Parts: sequence; structure tokens; C-alpha cells
Amino acid sequence: MSTFNVELKKVVDDSYEIEIGYDLKNKLVSDLEKGLIGNIKKIAVITDSNVRDLYAKEICEAIVDAGYSLDLFVFAAGEKSKTRETKAKIEDAMLEKGYRRDCAILAIGGGVVSDLAGFLAGTFARGVPFINYSTTLLSAADASVGGKTAVDTPLATNLIGLFNQPRKVYIDIETWKSLPQRELHSGMAETIKHACIRSNEMFLFLEQNMEDIYALKKFPCEYITENNCQIKYQVVMKDELESGLREILNLGHTVGRAIETVSDYRLLHGEAVSIGLAAEVLLAARLGYMSEEEADRVIALCQKAGLPTQIPEYIDREALVRKLYTDKKVRDGKLRFVLQKGIGDVVEFGPNVYSTPIEESVAREIIMEL
Repeated sequence: MSTFNVELKKVVDDSYEIEIGYDLKNKLVSDLEKGLIGNIKKIAVITDSNVRDLYAKEICEAIVDAGYSLDLFVFAAGEKSKTRETKAKIEDAMLEKGYRRDCAILAIGGGVVSDLAGFLAGTFARGVPFINYSTTLLSAADASVGGKTAVDTPLATNLIGLFNQPRKVYIDIETWKSLPQRELHSGMAETIKHACIRSNEMFLFLEQNMEDIYALKKFPCEYITENNCQIKYQVVMKDELESGLREILNLGHTVGRAIETVSDYRLLHGEAVSIGLAAEVLLAARLGYMSEEEADRVIALCQKAGLPTQIPEYIDREALVRKLYTDKKVRDGKLRFVLQKGIGDVVEFGPNVYSTPIEESVAREIIMEL
């Protein structure tokens, strides 16, 4: 009997740049030509049916003109498409077109596109380089930083996936002009969340500048984009694989993700997160971690952003309570919540512990209040 030790200690540098600007397709092409993906000349471009004609085709033309070979893979827009089935269809289509290890993936779109494409890039040929080109406020605030990629299943959201960092992220603020108002409002929820967990100053800025942000004025849009990236980076840098601190980015998502699923995606992600934030501040106020006035300010800011803060009547409340148990923070069958400490901070319940068990009866009471 013998033991052979397979020693595979690694030091990995997953650093990457986030480019924030306007109409960044030429910058993307320039970066490709300067070696962003090395010597790779074959690119699979993944987008959705909304973004294809708005931006993806034009970006593809610029890349082809620079001497690259590519194919455009399009799936139906919306969270309902973020599934293993969609991923498999794109993988099969890529294989049929001869894609192998010598390719890269470019995701053009919002959070659904980047989540799906990033997961696909991490598993296709055991991993190929990928780039994110963000076209929504939601993905600029959320999906563009941190490398969390995943798909949804009928039972739970985002529980099938992996951590996979891109080569580079482009946040094209120009593309926000084509967003429907409802999508723009939805995108604001993750920005409000970031202010709630890490920046009272940013929270005040949002209270005072919401109209200018929605008017897409240059300074406030750049301010929230840079602060979103900075706040999320400061968290991810300390806890890339969500072993503790990174859980704070889940603020509002325990109820939010559950209600998004129970609504059968009639609610957009940001709309569901906004309702989740309302539930969380009511709970935090009840437990003494923030004042009722602070809780009211969070709810008022969500409403000012054009977001819902009450559960729609068509939602089955008991089904929603049951769905809470599919949340990834559940441990030993216990619901767990991340909670705010005032505005701009979160509660640390112990060394590197940022979520706390909450009895189902308490969660149910909060849900019934909404």
C-alpha cells in the first residue's frame, strides 16, 4: 500500500480591467488587436434577441473588419432563457461550426447574457477566454464585476454555475439610451443595494440625483458606474469565492430571488430585488439594526427610482415562503438573511459571518406586511 501526493499549488492572477465610457466598440477592437485574447482569431459572440440588432451586429462587423472570424449566437431575451438547455443549444451550435479550444467568447448584453456566456466559457473545451460588453445599467452594477456566472433551474436561481473571471469588461453607458424605462428602473435596484451596504454618501447622491441619472446626464451616470464597480471590487477582492464577506452582495436577494421565480419572471430582477430590499429593511428595523426612519428612507428611494416595494397581489405568499428555502445561504434547513446596519453598512454577526438565521415565522410576518 502506498500514497502518491499530487501537488498542484497554484498562484493565479485573475486581474482584469473595466473600461467605462461611451460607444466602446472601437476600443474593444483595438484591445483585441493589442492581444487581449492572445493569438486567438475565432470568436463566438453570444447575445440575446433584444441586443442583436441594437448593438451586437454592429460590433461584430467592426471585429470582422479587423480580420477576426466570428459567429453570432442569439437566444431569446429574458431571465427564462438563462437555463442549462439554452447553454447546451449554444454549445452544440458552436461545436457544429467547428469551435474548439482555439476560440474566445464575447458576451454582448445584460446580466442574463453575461451570466450564461461566462458559465459557458468556463466549461467549453474546459475553459476559454471571454469578454463582457455590458449594455444595461443592471449588468453594469452587478454582472460586470466579480466573475459569478450561472444558470437557473425550475427549483432555484443561480445554483448551477462557477466563478469565472473575464479578460476584460466594457461598460458602454451610451447603450443605456436604448433601454426601456422599466429596464432602466430595474437596473437601479443593484445600485441602491450597493449604496445600502457600503456608502451612505452614494445613498445621499441617489436621493438627490435620481432624475438626472434617468435623464442620462454624463456626470451622475459615470458617478454611479464608477462607485458600483469600486464597491463591488472592494468586496470581491477580499472574498472572491463567497466564503464570507461576499454574502453582503446578496442583500435583498433572499426574498428578491424567490419572488422573481414565484412571479414566473413577470417581475424583472431589479423589481424583485427592490421588494427584497423593502423586506430586509423591515426585518432589520424590527431586530434593531436600523431605525424605522432609515428603513423608510430605503423604501422611499426605491419608490423614487420607480421600483415596487410591495408584493403584487398575484403572488402566492405561502409559495413565496417555501421558495425562500432554495436560497443559497440556507444552512441546515435554516433561512439566513443579510441585514443592513443603518445606511451604508451591514451587520457582521461574527468573524467573517454576514448572514444570520431567521425563523420562518418571522420571515412570514414580514412577507405578509408587504
